[in-house]
Amino acid sequence: MATLKDVARLAGVSVKTVSNVVNGYSFVKPDNRRRVEEALEATGYRPNLGARNLRRGRTGFIALVLPELSIPYFAELAGLVIAAAQEHEWNVLIEQTFGTLSGERQALASLGPHLVDAAILSPEALQVEDFQLSVPAVLLGEHDVEVPISRVGIDNVAAAMTAVRHLISLGRTRIAAIGAHPQRGTAALRLEGYRAALEEAGLPFVSSLVVPAVNYHRADGAAAMRALLDLRNPPDAVFCFNDLLAVGAMRTAAERFVRVPHDLAIVGFDNNDESAYSSPSLTSVAPDKAAIARAAVDLLRQRADSPDLALDDVQTPFSLQVRESTVAR
Repeated sequence: MATLKDVARLAGVSVKTVSNVVNGYSFVKPDNRRRVEEALEATGYRPNLGARNLRRGRTGFIALVLPELSIPYFAELAGLVIAAAQEHEWNVLIEQTFGTLSGERQALASLGPHLVDAAILSPEALQVEDFQLSVPAVLLGEHDVEVPISRVGIDNVAAAMTAVRHLISLGRTRIAAIGAHPQRGTAALRLEGYRAALEEAGLPFVSSLVVPAVNYHRADGAAAMRALLDLRNPPDAVFCFNDLLAVGAMRTAAERFVRVPHDLAIVGFDNNDESAYSSPSLTSVAPDKAAIARAAVDLLRQRADSPDLALDDVQTPFSLQVRESTVAR
């Protein structure tokens, strides 16, 4: 493998000049920089990131702690975090907790400055006393726990209101919700937005139209939809707290010969890739996942470089992607 000395010899400059170019320093003469870059290309030199991080007192890794990679939202987000981290010369270690308290505690206990420089966390069950961290961290999403950690996410109440307002604008009056969950902070906020939109439109809140989901999988959505269709007065629309629940709900509707969207309009949340290709395609709240990933990694970089920075609460944009599950084409 080529060394800094090889590159310096070919470029006709000092090893220090090559090092300055490789490390991105700006105080290099343009002609020297050009010669070094040409020599780097010709020799195929690749910096030893491990040695560089060792000199800087860093590991070169960050942790990403997520509930379930089988849920498309988290899988897509993980890919975006990896891409954003690469821009900061970080590799990403992924921990899957399955959203359990024991899994999340175990993941946090394993994080330390010997292993990672910082961590991005998406917890579902952790309590305030569990947040004993020895590395800088950022929380994804909105949570009930009040801890001194910067956060990145969308306004879940506003996003849920947007989804339900869309259903109301279509003339739907008996709107159900699938996904209530006592331990998920985002679920409570989406339920709050659901109720707020109903109240805003003068529609009653009917508790029998709110169905919980232990997990946010397709099977949970299908089971919840069966319960709703078995009601004496079933809904004419459903707001699902993620896209997998919505896909499961659409499957049950098809099995019961309930036409979507003619008899039943359905909105999901997350706008994963599957939502655009389901049949019918799924109307879904679309968080800007790329913006979430970039903001989280940028905050980590800032806090890793300056641990005493003030905490930040970054809200990223969202939109509603209207498709065939609410508006027939």
